[in-house]
Amino acid sequence: MKLQNEKKRNPFIYALKGWKQALKTEKNLKFDCIVAIIIIVFGFILKISISEWIVCILLIGLVIFAELMNTAIETVVDMYTTEKNKLAGKAKDISAGAVLVTAIIAAIIGCIIFIPKILMYKTLLGL
Repeated sequence: MKLQNEKKRNPFIYALKGWKQALKTEKNLKFDCIVAIIIIVFGFILKISISEWIVCILLIGLVIFAELMNTAIETVVDMYTTEKNKLAGKAKDISAGAVLVTAIIAAIIGCIIFIPKILMYKTLLGL
């Protein structure tokens, strides 16, 4: 009963604990966060529109979400078996593939948003 009451009092404690753990142990998540910071900085420099901000923030969240879900799936699979297992490998590969697809889509949309602005910026500077 105490655990249930503790969850009600601290609804975000476990989520923050999971985020901290994933950030500490997952290189890809760290990379995703660095890319997110770079995108945010470029968004301010290139003065992207409100709708472009919304798209960028959604895509950043989606990629990080996919990375966290991939980590969770890999953790559960590793908990289930430490031996070579065809189905375990398949589950890990599919979850990693989901992250890849999400990242590729985010990169394509990022290029659609940022490349014209970078080209315009270069033209204004006479480069």
